[in-house]
Amino acid sequence: MDGSCVFCKIIAGEIPSKKLFEDEHVTVIHDVNPAAKTHLLVMPKRHYGDILALDDEALAARLHGAIQRAARESGVAGGGFRVISNCGADGGQTVPHLHYHILGGENLGPKLL
Repeated sequence: MDGSCVFCKIIAGEIPSKKLFEDEHVTVIHDVNPAAKTHLLVMPKRHYGDILALDDEALAARLHGAIQRAARESGVAGGGFRVISNCGADGGQTVPHLHYHILGGENLGPKLL
């Protein structure tokens, strides 16, 4: 855990969040500033700065499993959804803790921007 990281504080329960679910390795929350009707954040409980820092293949598999579960439980799996992980400043990453955005619940169109 990084004491200055907002996601580490959410995971530790220091900052309130609306959780969809969590297990011993992964937390899934609703984004406080949704960019789509459904906007979830999937993050490892252990602090990794970004996807390039993730060096645990088992955790990577758990994160993908959590993305699948979150899509199903939130109801976006049937209609389609988008998964995004921003990496670095030029990639649009604003919180330096590895996380995946799940966007769905509406037609997002074919373009990312």
